[in-house]
Amino acid sequence: MDTFSSIKKEFSDFERELHGQLRLVVRDTEKGIWGASSIDVVFGVFQKIGLEKYKNFLDIGCGDGRVTLVASLFTSATGIEFDMDLVLKGEELKKKLQLSRARLVQGDFFQHDFSQYDVLFVNPDTGFYNGLEDKLLREMKGLLLVYNDVFLPRLLKRGKTYWVNQVPVTEFRRP
Repeated sequence: MDTFSSIKKEFSDFERELHGQLRLVVRDTEKGIWGASSIDVVFGVFQKIGLEKYKNFLDIGCGDGRVTLVASLFTSATGIEFDMDLVLKGEELKKKLQLSRARLVQGDFFQHDFSQYDVLFVNPDTGFYNGLEDKLLREMKGLLLVYNDVFLPRLLKRGKTYWVNQVPVTEFRRP
């Protein structure tokens, strides 16, 4: 089984476990709401943008690390998440799957320096007005990928939207 299929299987098993406990693959955390991104969608988008040509990837609010682990198949990938239980789940799967290019950090992304990354990813649970867009305007050096179109930045320059399995992922850059 290839590594992508292994990642997909592990998170599918985790989701089945969560369905038994929560009925949904979403829950409140101390800093917001965690909702899982589709592994197939992010893999498809990463293929379309050629993520392997970028050096450093950051998932802002990475939850269980699934997007970070998939990104690590293409490049050096970091995810930052405040919820320790979610980070520990991601670390468990990272170790099991021996994904050496993935790094998961427990912490507040407002305290993390975004300027060291070429590509940023976010599956936002709230509008960008809460300070995230200001931080992006100050620190973002490359590309921002926004999963879904429920919450979108207002001041960043919108680029191409990629559709995978009827889910939009839109590029943004600094103006």
